[in-house]
Amino acid sequence: MPVHLIPPVASALHPIAGVRIGVTQAGIRKADRKDLTVVLIDEGASVSGVFTQNRFCAAPVQVCREHLASGQGIRAMLINTGNANAGTGQPGLVRARATCVALAKALDIAQEQVLPFSTGVIMEPLPHDRIMAGLPAAIAAAGHASSSQQWVDAAEGIMTTDTVPKAASTQLQLAGTTVSITGISKGAGMIRPNMATMLGFLATDACVAPELMKELSLALAEGSFNRVTVDGDTSTNDSFVVIATNKAPHAPITSLQSPEGQALFQAMLQVARQLAQAIVRDGEGATKFITIQVEGGRDGAECRQVAYAIAHSPLVKTAFYASDPNLGRILAAVGYAGIADLDQTGIDLYLDDVHVAIQGGRHPSYREEDGQRVMKQTEITVRVVLGRGNATDTVWTCDLSHEYVTINADYRS
Repeated sequence: MPVHLIPPVASALHPIAGVRIGVTQAGIRKADRKDLTVVLIDEGASVSGVFTQNRFCAAPVQVCREHLASGQGIRAMLINTGNANAGTGQPGLVRARATCVALAKALDIAQEQVLPFSTGVIMEPLPHDRIMAGLPAAIAAAGHASSSQQWVDAAEGIMTTDTVPKAASTQLQLAGTTVSITGISKGAGMIRPNMATMLGFLATDACVAPELMKELSLALAEGSFNRVTVDGDTSTNDSFVVIATNKAPHAPITSLQSPEGQALFQAMLQVARQLAQAIVRDGEGATKFITIQVEGGRDGAECRQVAYAIAHSPLVKTAFYASDPNLGRILAAVGYAGIADLDQTGIDLYLDDVHVAIQGGRHPSYREEDGQRVMKQTEITVRVVLGRGNATDTVWTCDLSHEYVTINADYRS
């Protein structure tokens, strides 16, 4: 069961002017499930993306990078679930490009204006014929107007091992204009930063100068999807796309450091973090949502280094699953995180309000029953103080349960 995560409802999501979405059943891997999504984007929108750093990246990731670099202006996205089109070599690239050609022809646009995305099983040929056969129904489902229900349908249509569709939305005022932000994501396993195993799509009707989009998407990814980890595995297909349709009637934002730029960024970051944290809350077999905050580092990178060491430790994660306050495992992870000149006598450890360790040793007032009380909670904060500087950073993760093994052992069945 996901940790404090409920399915989205249309009434909680804001449609985005300039974006229409259609979802259909194409039988890509399983019958009778939504598995093919098209996102239609009005001309004049600005689009940017951040992709996996796995060198064995999937064919659609390679094609997306090529098409974004072409500078022709993205007008559509094509998303399939059930097949990752990864580890498929040159034939995988041919099939990914064929689906772009088919959608481009149907919309009377250039194939470089289509971004393809795939998620699912690796090393199986993409059934591109089924995808192309399903395009007319998906385009028809997009209709002629944007709606909140389209976002709900899309959140369902991109799921793989997710148990709950993931969507979030907000609005803000920019120069007296109401601006909307809505996004969806998918992911539950094979999650690690750079980026996590996920697809994420975030759209706004705000006016953003095209030259800012890469900076915006990178900053949003860094503050959200690059701060979550479920199992330490970086996927082949990770993609996070940011769309600004430029439909809102306000002057274009030309700097993220301006008051309007910061207001928009913070609102979009809020939604991106909701989507990223939803992936952790729905982590395969997860029963607990864990915030790991590392303070007192010399810089943010050092803090993240320690946080990831804790978050990726199977010993730490299984202890949380069992509510076993074997907290020496956390200190051990801090120690092997790779900080060569770390002084263990400067380290403090907290579980929520419980001071577990001080100056590298057990706090005199710490009682194991206090640690267990916190570990039985479904939401837990681990706070490590390094005593080396003023930097702070945060990572979100989950526990590791028997169910994680079951899900991944049976994934292809």
